[in-house]
Amino acid sequence: MQFKEKLEDMQAKINSYLNSIIPRDEAYINNLLDSMRYSLFAGGKRMRPILMLTVGEIFDCKAEFILPFAAAVEMIHTYSLIHDDLPAIDNDDYRRGKLTNHKVYGEACAILSGDALLNFAYEHILDFSLKYNDTRFIAASYEISKAAGIYGMIGGQVVDIENENKPCDIKTVEYMHKNKTGALITASVRSSAVISRVNADDLTRLTDFAQKLGLAFQIIDDILDVVGDDAKLGKKHGSDLKSNKSTYVSLVGLKSSREMAARLTNDALNLISFYKEKAEFLYMLTEYLLNREY
Repeated sequence: MQFKEKLEDMQAKINSYLNSIIPRDEAYINNLLDSMRYSLFAGGKRMRPILMLTVGEIFDCKAEFILPFAAAVEMIHTYSLIHDDLPAIDNDDYRRGKLTNHKVYGEACAILSGDALLNFAYEHILDFSLKYNDTRFIAASYEISKAAGIYGMIGGQVVDIENENKPCDIKTVEYMHKNKTGALITASVRSSAVISRVNADDLTRLTDFAQKLGLAFQIIDDILDVVGDDAKLGKKHGSDLKSNKSTYVSLVGLKSSREMAARLTNDALNLISFYKEKAEFLYMLTEYLLNREY
């Protein structure tokens, strides 16, 4: 199967699974469920869940063991986007070419639908873990929950907010990026590796790969916010400049940012070359993320 076909096949598999587990047509809470579904199925790339399935494939782990956790990661990612778009944080009107959740359902429902996605994610993986009574699923749940919390995504988001309109050094921006964006990417790889019963050396190698990939991913986001096409991005570029946020581009410039993203990606590719042909799709996915336009 060619790269694009396999990518689309994985996206379809993840979407089908998400559609099967998110409730609908429940008395009294239909508006909440519609709001959850609106953002969850708004056209995301499903990059984090695809990373998880791809790592599982390298170690011949069954997709049925990874899909619940991949779905949870996507729900957590989506909740974070709903809350990021709110007037109190980024105040964005569009996400993925569609009106943001609070513009359609109101701020109160957007807050609660984000909360619901976060909590349903944990409910789903804990239910799965209890059913199998397997410590690797508990360990994977821990990886995901830690990455979403104060020492991960939320911590990075706070640093982002608190440093708006302030001079910021490169170490602070790196901390922000590694946590706000990179932590959940790293947890995606690590949780899949744990479920796949990898050894300690493999876990170290894959963690290093994921950390480099996550930082490169966010640097590309910084670049696209400056030079991206609004139609492809699905939102207006220039939001970082408008909010006076420090980014890699604002601190070191476009050329150096591109070089840094390419260097991190190359380092990540060298790490997974250890798995040879078994990592072929992961190799192509990593290159695809470096060269993406949205």
